[in-house]
Amino acid sequence: MIISITIFHATMTRKSATARDTAKLGDFMCFAIYSTNLAYSRVYKPVLEKLGLTYPQYVTIICLWEEDHQTVKGLSEKLFLEPSTMTPMLKRLEAMGLVRRERDANDERSVRVSLTDAGRELREKGLPYRVVTAQAAGLSAEEFRVLQKAIVNLRGNLINASEQAAPLDA
Repeated sequence: MIISITIFHATMTRKSATARDTAKLGDFMCFAIYSTNLAYSRVYKPVLEKLGLTYPQYVTIICLWEEDHQTVKGLSEKLFLEPSTMTPMLKRLEAMGLVRRERDANDERSVRVSLTDAGRELREKGLPYRVVTAQAAGLSAEEFRVLQKAIVNLRGNLINASEQAAPLDA
């Protein structure tokens, strides 16, 4: 009995050591995505500084360029941000003269957000900077589209998994 426990322990120790050796930071997909996001932020930083925006403000403006007069709830869902995060940011954008917030005429509980003329003009100012960020990726147009589609697919899979996940201690 002692011999089999010793062999089992030695085998498990080797397996644990092997698992430890192979579980390197660079092997984690989540870290690859996280660190890529940080690298992207470094590329975007000078562009955003020239526009006078933070990244969340920038993507909010882009979302409104695509479809103006959206609800705060709709914007927060599209941008994966909590409404409690959106409201202060939208107040800052409103103070900057880029958006206008109004109660929805059909539903007083909802607030609709629209671009001002200055918000629309910002698009024209920002368009030339797209080249900077696209070139920094070092990918062909086709590689970029394929990678972006794969990342969006991964995000969807992770969202679905998180909604269906059972607690780990169950």
